[in-house]
Amino acid sequence: MKMSAAEVSKVLKEGLLEKRSDNLFQLWRRKMCVLTTDSLSMYDDNQKRSKSKELKLQSIKKLDCVERTGKFVYFTIVTTDNKEIDFRCSGDDSCWNAVITMALIDFQNRRAIQDFKTQQGTQIISPVKPEEQLAKAL
Repeated sequence: MKMSAAEVSKVLKEGLLEKRSDNLFQLWRRKMCVLTTDSLSMYDDNQKRSKSKELKLQSIKKLDCVERTGKFVYFTIVTTDNKEIDFRCSGDDSCWNAVITMALIDFQNRRAIQDFKTQQGTQIISPVKPEEQLAKAL
């Protein structure tokens, strides 16, 4: 089951998120965000002319620390190099964390299936005798 380019980059959610800056003051900055099946893109303007950052789902380890306080839902994206990026969204639009989590799970499942098919193809091309498999396992 090979996915077309249109399916891979399908937009799942679009809207405003606030990202905590990395500088000394750690101010919250509004970003227009677009979540697709392979990345989360952040723009400095609502017209999406200047992309400030793109997080590929393959570089995200997990979404962590979901907390609802007052009018905001806070969550942290942890990257594969253990960098933490803090976000918040309005409580009225609180499903960002759930949509990102589901996109990440879907991406990881697609990658696992692709890896499995690649392994199966390799085994078919170069079959290993059962005694060789046993020796490799030990």
